[in-house]
Amino acid sequence: MNIAIIPAGGAGTRMGRRRPKQYLELAGEPILIHTLRAFAGTEAVDGIIVVVPEEWLLQTQKLVAASGLPKIMKIVAGGVRRQDSVACGLAEVPSETVFVLVHDGARPLITPSLIANCLDAAEEHGAAMAALPVSDTLKLVGDGRVIEATVDRASLYGAQTPQVMRASVLRRAFQAAEEVGFTGTDEASFLEGIGAEMVVVDGDEENIKVTRPGDLLLAETILARRGEQMHNAIRVGHGFDAHRLVEGRDLILGGVKIPYSTGLLGHSDADVLTHALCDGLLGAAGLGDIGVHFPDSDGTYKGVSSIKLLSHVVELLKDRGFTLQNADITVVAQAPKLSPYWQDMQGNLARACKVSEDAFNLKGTTTEKMGYTGRGEGISAHAVVLIKRG
Repeated sequence: MNIAIIPAGGAGTRMGRRRPKQYLELAGEPILIHTLRAFAGTEAVDGIIVVVPEEWLLQTQKLVAASGLPKIMKIVAGGVRRQDSVACGLAEVPSETVFVLVHDGARPLITPSLIANCLDAAEEHGAAMAALPVSDTLKLVGDGRVIEATVDRASLYGAQTPQVMRASVLRRAFQAAEEVGFTGTDEASFLEGIGAEMVVVDGDEENIKVTRPGDLLLAETILARRGEQMHNAIRVGHGFDAHRLVEGRDLILGGVKIPYSTGLLGHSDADVLTHALCDGLLGAAGLGDIGVHFPDSDGTYKGVSSIKLLSHVVELLKDRGFTLQNADITVVAQAPKLSPYWQDMQGNLARACKVSEDAFNLKGTTTEKMGYTGRGEGISAHAVVLIKRG
């Protein structure tokens, strides 16, 4: 298990704003949400712990809930220093966690590819961090701002985040630092204190930390350029679902109640067709799966219409700028015959997705009496979807 800790507990006084910098808007949403989205969209990251100022806990919980981002495990209050906030997050990391990834909440332009590169390097070498070679000539300046020497920059790097290491190593490093009263500015400095090696991964010049007002303007410019590149981005997703057929349940497919002797068993109405479509849409947008957003442990969704869940998924995609282009859905069932109901299903799906009915191709197949669908024990569905940004 790999867990990301996002320390965002600072006040950001250098920004000269009334609210902490991580809550300032960048391209229409808080800086922190941009940061969290990158980690939520990284496959190798299993969970995210967010550390914020105590007085901003409730506000952060609301922001994260409204964003619909998956993988957020906990939102906790931080401490005075950065290392205190990281320690607060580390205390919430599950014992089975192998690697932790620590990333500044105010570095919103981090990409999933850089996150994955750092994690790959850490798995190979034990610990890794993003960093860039220093490109400017460096001067050692003394009293009166008099230059005393030119510093050789050949082996100098500017540190970035994420910084990735084994959870056990970071815990040991923090404990050692506490014993001697050491204050560090990043995780690498703590690992240095216990002699643990960390390798450098090529960072990204766009992976800036928003610290001063000019940084926010630069981040806006970078995002605008990325937006132009992604404006017509097309993404594909695949969804699959299967449920058992039992007596005493209605058979609901595509929001249509179909007369049959048995129905599908599930926490909601168990509409496998609509569930597969939801999973395909969420997958295409990098938003996890239906279980993340509508867990069967939540009584809110008991018996709920899956068409309502689909409407919510569509809103999540809309928030990310995506709309459905088309979907090809196959229902696998030995019985009953479904062709008389395709048109009604298309209408239900189209209204929920706010697209025309011809965006959907619905079809059914059997397995020639093979397997659980062939024996009439259950029904499954596959959905392939195409979504477009813009």
